[in-house]
Formats: sequence, C-alpha cells, structure tokens
Amino acid sequence: MPSLGELIAPRRMGSDFRWLLASTWTSNVGDGVALAAAPLLIASMTSSPILVAAGAILQFLPWLVFGLHAGAIADRFDRRRLVMMANAARAIVLLALCVFLFTGTANIWIVLATAFLYGTAEVFVDTAGSTLLPMIVRPADLGIGNARLQAGYLVANQFAGPPIGAFLFAAGTAWPFLLEVVCVALAIVLISRMARTPVPPRPEHAPVHTDIAEGLRWLWRNPPVRMLVLIILVFNVTWAAPWGVLVLYATEHLHMGAIGYGALTTASAAGGLLATATFGWLERHVSFATLMRVVLSLEVLMHLSFALTTVGWVALVIMFGFGAYAFVWGTISTTVRQRLVPHELQGRVSSVNMVGVFGGMVIGQALGGVIAEIWGLTAPWWFAFVGAAITLVLVWKPISQIVSAKPVEDADQPVKEP
Repeated sequence: MPSLGELIAPRRMGSDFRWLLASTWTSNVGDGVALAAAPLLIASMTSSPILVAAGAILQFLPWLVFGLHAGAIADRFDRRRLVMMANAARAIVLLALCVFLFTGTANIWIVLATAFLYGTAEVFVDTAGSTLLPMIVRPADLGIGNARLQAGYLVANQFAGPPIGAFLFAAGTAWPFLLEVVCVALAIVLISRMARTPVPPRPEHAPVHTDIAEGLRWLWRNPPVRMLVLIILVFNVTWAAPWGVLVLYATEHLHMGAIGYGALTTASAAGGLLATATFGWLERHVSFATLMRVVLSLEVLMHLSFALTTVGWVALVIMFGFGAYAFVWGTISTTVRQRLVPHELQGRVSSVNMVGVFGGMVIGQALGGVIAEIWGLTAPWWFAFVGAAITLVLVWKPISQIVSAKPVEDADQPVKEP
C-alpha cells in the first residue's frame, strides 16, 4: 500500500514538486489566518459596507496596476527567486502592521494602505509561483499537481486558517498577522530548497512593454485561451459582488457572529476536501467540458440560494457545495491553460489570467459594496445570480472548443479561429 506521502506527492513528480507543495501549503496557512482576521479587523474599525469592501479591493487592485509587468518579469528571471523576494516583502509589510496594532496606533487608513502594499507583493508571488509547476512536472501530471496545490489551498487557506485567525483575533488584533509573518518566512525557506529554475531565453535589453505586448498578442490569437480568460473575468465579477460584503452578510443578515463568519469559509474548504478525494476519479470518467458546465451551473444556483436564505446552517450547507465545485473548476481551468501555453509565455499569460481574476474581483466588490449600501445585504446575491445565469448561456457552447484545443508550441504562430 502506498504511503501517505506517496499518495499526496508521487515520487515520479520529483523532489522539487514536494518542496513547492510544502512551501505553498505553509504560505496558505498564513493567508488563511488573514482571510478571517483582516475583514474582522476592518469591520471592527468601520461599519460602512463601502469601506469594508475597500479592504478587499485595495488588496487586489495591484493586479490591475502591476499584473502584466509581473508576468513579463517572471518570464525574464529566476521564478523561484522572484517568489522568495516577493514573499520577503509581504513579511515586512505584515510586521509593520503588527507594530501599529501592538502600539495601538493603527486606524482604518493604515489597514487599507497595508492591504494595498501586501497585495502588490502578492502579485509577484502568485504570478511567478503559477509558472513553477509546468517547469517541474510532465504535462500528464499537471492535473494531479494542480489538484494537490488546490487541496493545500483549501485545507490551509480556507479550512484550517480562518478558524485560527478568528480565534487569534479574539485574543488580540495583532496575533493572527504575526502568525502569518512566521508562515510566510517558513515558506521562503522551503521553496529555497528547490533547484534553481532556468531563465527563459529573452532578447537582451528588450523593453518590458515589448514582452507584455508579445504575451497579449499570443493570447489574442489563441481563441480557446482567450475565451477561458474572459469566462474567468466575468464570473469573478458576479462572484465577488456579494463576497466583498460577506462578513456583513454573515454577521448582520444571518446573525452568525465572527466565529460563524469563519465557519463559512471552513465549510467551503470542507466541500473542497470532498472534491479533492474524488478529482482523480472525475478526471478519468467525466470530460472536462461536462465538468466545467456543471460547476458553472452550480455557481448560478449558489447565488440564488444565498439570496433566498435567512438561516445560518443553510448558508453553511450551500458553502460546502460551493467549495466542492469551486475546487473542480479551479483545477480544470488552470490545467487547461497550462497545457495550452508555451513555456516561455507562462508568466505573461498567467498574469493576464490573474488580472482577469482580480480585476473581476475589484469590479465585483466595488459593485457589491454600492449595491449593498443602497438595496441591502442580499441585493449583491441577486445581481450575481442574474449576471452568472446570462453568462452561462453565452459560454455553454464555447466550452467544448476550449477543452478540445491543442497546444501551440510556437509563440509567434497565429492560431486559427475555431
């Protein structure tokens, strides 16, 4: 019988994959702690839905400012070292926040500024980090590799981290962020054990904007990847509208309290764990196109269910289902993209995808804050339901074209429209 380590990280995938997995999981523990603690910190300083949503917006806004540049930089330098340097910057920002909290000088504007600076460093961590897996495992192992990374995100970021964050926040506002500093520092040590990643060949002294334009040109000429990025953008707008005020929805509309709010993200992670256990079977027996349609349909139903419920335990059940299908969607969409993008363009195309993800979240959370302020805390769920339903109808057929596409090795070769 295979050992637990073999089941989680098969030997065929190499030791570098294990170091990457350990580093990512450790970092996600700290991020999960902040997932509950950061909104609670902001909510303790203001009751305005707009300012609460601004905390998340300012963390993700850097993707719109620096995302494309981060992709170009990731395609020029040692991607492993870039992850280490950006994580070090995150730790410094968090330490500064802890000092303000311990000394009692923190206010809402300092917290919002911290969210922006932390988000800026995270842009480079996530962009460079997303390119490492295709460099160290075979294309056939990308599905299982992404599933393991996603599983760590669910267990650490959404399952274990949020309850710890809520508990530590109750003990003292600075403690959850101090723990996050420790986790980020340990993640740096773990990823440093990986072999040095080769630098993709690039023309010497080429301007960064030239590299960005090359990546955008390739994406525009590749309809399957382009459509996948657009789907992710739109669904993140609809998803983020209610998510930006989720802490208020949980504490004021459902009356679940701070611990109940943390339990929502925990329920999501529990659903993801179920999907983790079944993903291998799903990948072997159900087509990616069918799975993508099913999970996007469930997204529409989730928004409707949250708009209608007024009971906390019902919300927990809905969130459990969300975690299950969101895990499947994240694993499949990432795997499909990585298989279709040439190695030398992974950073730039990944950055465009992430700009779509977080750009959609910034737009959605801004809309959600305004909608909730005017029409109440359930209104963003109705907005999300209608928007996601319309989008699903429009992308139902193109999903087959995305999944059936073949990889293009030459970055300059045009791709025919399907």
